[in-house]
Amino acid sequence: MNWSSKGIALRTLAATGALALLQACGGGDSGDGGTVVTATPTPSPTPTATPTPTPAPTATTPAEIVAQYFTIDLDSPDNYANPSLPAYYDNTVNGDDNAPGPISNAVATLGRVLFYDTALSVNDMVSCASCHQQALGFDDNEALSTGFDGGRTAAHAMRLGNVRYYQPGTMFWDKRASSVEDQATQPIQNPVEMGWDDGAGGIDALITKMNGIEYYPVLFDFAFGSSTITETRMQTALAQFERAMISSDSRWDRAYAQVFSANAPNRNLDLTFPGFTASENLGKRLFLNGRNNGGAGCAACHRPPTFALTANSRSNGLDAGEATVFKSPSLKNVGLSQFFMHDGRFTSLAQVIDHYDSGIQNGPALDNRLRQGNGPQRLNLSAADKQALIDFLETLTDTSLTTDPRFSDPFIQ
Repeated sequence: MNWSSKGIALRTLAATGALALLQACGGGDSGDGGTVVTATPTPSPTPTATPTPTPAPTATTPAEIVAQYFTIDLDSPDNYANPSLPAYYDNTVNGDDNAPGPISNAVATLGRVLFYDTALSVNDMVSCASCHQQALGFDDNEALSTGFDGGRTAAHAMRLGNVRYYQPGTMFWDKRASSVEDQATQPIQNPVEMGWDDGAGGIDALITKMNGIEYYPVLFDFAFGSSTITETRMQTALAQFERAMISSDSRWDRAYAQVFSANAPNRNLDLTFPGFTASENLGKRLFLNGRNNGGAGCAACHRPPTFALTANSRSNGLDAGEATVFKSPSLKNVGLSQFFMHDGRFTSLAQVIDHYDSGIQNGPALDNRLRQGNGPQRLNLSAADKQALIDFLETLTDTSLTTDPRFSDPFIQ
């Protein structure tokens, strides 16, 4: 018996009892002409069927699949290919560009996902962005970064802004990678960093994992025209995303844009910059001018406007007898860094300036521009000069790059 039938039976039983009660009390045919009242059962209301929920539509198009995971719009990808750059980012800068070809919005979009995806580590714990944090100019806030299983990396993470403007394009502090592409997947296969070494199955095991992740075949097809995932394609996508990280909107950039002239002597770099303090302008002169012209000669290796390292630079004499030729990243956003040099040994810009002033050690890899006679240079800067250089370096902070949504985490939080 269902609950509706039970309701009807209960109401019928109640009506029969009421009739017997009326008859017993003279309410029935009593011989005095009284009318017998008969109770009629009230019919049960028709039960209302519970509506069946309409299932959510299954994502079928690439844009719908991607929209389940990311803030990315495949129908209108972000602009990585044609950024708006200041006039002084001209042929003098383009000659330092290490990109093998133009950047594709679709390929760089894939690179953004790869850069932020912890699934690229063997235990889903770290991504490229774990060690290259946007808010820090794509630097790390640890001297040595933490790998997927808690181990420490062998070197400090490098800032990535203006990575494209270093020729010949060799990467890592010790230049062991031949290009940004070659560098891109080495941390993934490192046994400390992301864990896909030979013991874990290498890059092939990672690709098998990625093929099982719904969005990757879709994104590779979006970027390259087929869903095939290869290491070369991963390298290309990551490299294009990283090369798109151009820093051109620091206080230094905005001030220089006001005085720049392509035809002026030294392109007006030596003019007093508007909006700079006296100390910042002094620091600029010290940075740009050579030692024989009253400066510290910094720009001989860290060349404006990108402040990336010149192609022929050698080591900076961190240790006596140093034989490895180290490189460095662009100085853009150096003021956001908390650790400096390949091993993160310095913890302030003041320590960095002190090194170049009086701490350089001699060795076979030392850059000739840091030599003085038979030994390393000694600048003998005053306290005011040192502070001026620090103040100038702070003007290279580019918060546009550190907050640009194109370079932020694309995953839906």
